[in-house]
Amino acid sequence: MNKIPMTADGYNRLREELKRLKTVDRPAIIRAIAEARDHGDLAENAEYHSARDRQSFIEGRLAEIEDKIARAEVIDVSKLSGSAIKFGARVTLADEETDEEQTFQIVGEDEADISQGRLSVTSPLARALIGKRTGESVEVATPRGAKSYEVVTVAFG
Repeated sequence: MNKIPMTADGYNRLREELKRLKTVDRPAIIRAIAEARDHGDLAENAEYHSARDRQSFIEGRLAEIEDKIARAEVIDVSKLSGSAIKFGARVTLADEETDEEQTFQIVGEDEADISQGRLSVTSPLARALIGKRTGESVEVATPRGAKSYEVVTVAFG
């Protein structure tokens, strides 16, 4: 059983989604199915089929979240330190062509949200960054070709 690394924040977000699915979404879809059944012939009842599809999605998501929570390896980022990039690090990179800087935190797959600066540990960029230190360069293959970045800062917490 493979452990899934995640921050405490990511773990808490999964727990909240699980709670919402069980206490809000699941009961609502059960009511919607019952209501759609009351409309008569199920073979041609689009509301019923739509509700059943939604129920299937919710049950699948519940199983997926429960599995991830069971396999979670929660890593307390505030207790990490060092100068090398690893899971949980907040990294500032400078594009070597444009000198534009971007800051990312390396997080678990389910926590990743590039618009929030959270980079999945399994992404090509994060994999290339692991083990690097301030001042080092890293080259990453992107859909638009190779990009080079310089590691400006590495911080934890």
